[in-house]
Amino acid sequence: MKISNETKVGILATVAIVLLFIGYSFLKGNDVFSSDNTFYTTYDTVDGLTPSKPVLVNGYQIGRVSKMILQPDGKIKTEFKINSRYDVPKNTIARISSTDLLGSKAIVFDMGNSTEMAEDGAFLTSGVQANIMDKVEPIQKRIETITIKLDSTLSVVNTVLDKQFQDDFKNSIHSISTSLKNVEGITKDVEGLVGNEKGRLNRIMANLESISSNFAQNGEKINTIMANLSNITDKAARLDFEQTIQKVNATMSDFQGITNKINSGKGSIGLLLNDDELYNNLNNASKEMDNLMKDVKEQPGKYIKLSIFGKKSEK
Repeated sequence: MKISNETKVGILATVAIVLLFIGYSFLKGNDVFSSDNTFYTTYDTVDGLTPSKPVLVNGYQIGRVSKMILQPDGKIKTEFKINSRYDVPKNTIARISSTDLLGSKAIVFDMGNSTEMAEDGAFLTSGVQANIMDKVEPIQKRIETITIKLDSTLSVVNTVLDKQFQDDFKNSIHSISTSLKNVEGITKDVEGLVGNEKGRLNRIMANLESISSNFAQNGEKINTIMANLSNITDKAARLDFEQTIQKVNATMSDFQGITNKINSGKGSIGLLLNDDELYNNLNNASKEMDNLMKDVKEQPGKYIKLSIFGKKSEK
C-alpha cells in the first residue's frame, strides 16, 4: 500500500506536535511518561523561583516545580511534581534556597522525622532560606568601611613619610647593607682561618678523643686511685687533728700544774699571792717610798745641798 505524501506530512506534523508538547511539559517540570506525586505549598514571596526549577534533597534532585499560581491574597501557590519512588514525611519543609552566587533558585526539602508520609495532593510547610547576597551584604558594608579607614590611614602615612624620612630610611638600609657585607667578609676570613688550621684542629680533636678513650678504658683504675687519695687525705687529716689535740692536752696539763703550784704557795708568785705578811710588808714599803718621794719633791734642800762658790769654811 502506497502512502501518499499528504499522509506522511500529517504523520510528521503529529509527531512533531507530540514531541513539542512533551518538551514543553518537560521544561515546565512535567514528566509525561512517569507517575509523579503532586504536593503543594504557599509562599509570601518566591524571590525569583520559577516553574521547572529542581526540588532537591541534600543536593539530589527528586522532582521539579510544576506550576505557580498567584492567589487573591497575594500569596503564591506552588505545585511540585515528586517522583513516586520517594516518600515524603508529612512534616517536611519545602524551603526556597539559592543554589549559587548568581541567585539561581531551587526548592530544598528538609525531610521531617514523621513516620506518617504525605499523600498525593497534600500541602507541605513552606520556608525561605536567607539569600546568599543578604548574608554577603553586611560583610560588603564592613569591607567598604574598612576600605575607607584604610584609605585615610594610608593618606596619613604618606603625609608622615616625607622626603626626609624616606632619605633617612634609604641611608639606614644602605648602612645595614654595608654592615652585612662586613659581616660576610669577617665570616669568610674566619672560614679561611679555620680552613688553614683544619689539620691542627683535626689533630687536637683526635688527641681529645684518644684521651677520652683512655679515661673510659682506665675508669676503674682512676676510681681506685681517687679512692686511695681520699683515704690518704682522711688519714692525714685525722693524724693532724690527733696531734693537735695531744699538744693542747699537754699545754693544759702544764698550765694546771703551774696553777696548782701557785695555789700551794710555791715560787715567788705563790708566796706573793698566799703569804699575807709578805704582802703587807711590800705594801708598807711601797707607802713609805711614796711618802719619801713626795717629801723630796716638796723639800729637796733637806736632802740635796749645792754651793756655787764651793764649800764654806766652818767658823
